[in-house]
Formats: sequence, structure tokens, C-alpha cells
Amino acid sequence: MRCVTYAGETVTTTDDVAEALVQLTASIAAEGQAEAVSIPIVTARGRHEEAELVIGVGNDVLSAPASWEGEEPDFSWAAHELRQHKRFPQAPAIAVEPLDETTNPDAFWDPDLEGFTRA
Repeated sequence: MRCVTYAGETVTTTDDVAEALVQLTASIAAEGQAEAVSIPIVTARGRHEEAELVIGVGNDVLSAPASWEGEEPDFSWAAHELRQHKRFPQAPAIAVEPLDETTNPDAFWDPDLEGFTRA
């Protein structure tokens, strides 16, 4: 569990939500933008609630370990939603070596020519 500090207030959420929130905040800020998002939190009484934040430029978010006893809630759906945000940083595309004819003989099949494009 993590404590997320924002605008002088601290809320508690799961590790994966806090990690996704920090990454999304940095990505949005790098573009000079700000956006509103909601994250699930656990209150001091153990209730599940929602926190709404404006993240990005000028909105600092701090994530720190939280002392927690008991079973952690499953907020994986929220972390997934944050990671699906259009501004969430994506891994760069990896170049792949083209296949040669020895690895995949059908790689050069051309159905329009009804045969292979190479002899």
C-alpha cells in the first residue's frame, strides 16, 4: 500500500495504482498539460472511496510506502485504466529483423501472382 500526497492531503491506495498515477502525472506534465483523474482509495476506517485529482503541470504527486495491516484491496482495474490513458508513457517500438525465406518459406508467397515472389 502507498500513501499518495497531493495538495497537502494524503490518501492511501494500492502500489499499482500509485505507480501508474505517478507515471501518468509525469507524462502529462512533460507535455505541458494537466488533466483530472479519479483513483480508488482506502479511508482511515477501511472504506473504499474515490479521490479526484488534477495531475500534470503544477500538480505534484508524492507516493510513499504506507503502513498497512490486513488484506490489500484489489484496485488492479484502476491501475489498468490509468495505464490505458492516451498520455500514459508507452514502451518504444522494437525493431524486428525481417524473416528470411529459410525461417518462413511462406513469407514470400504472393497470392496475386499465385506463387512465390522469389525463386
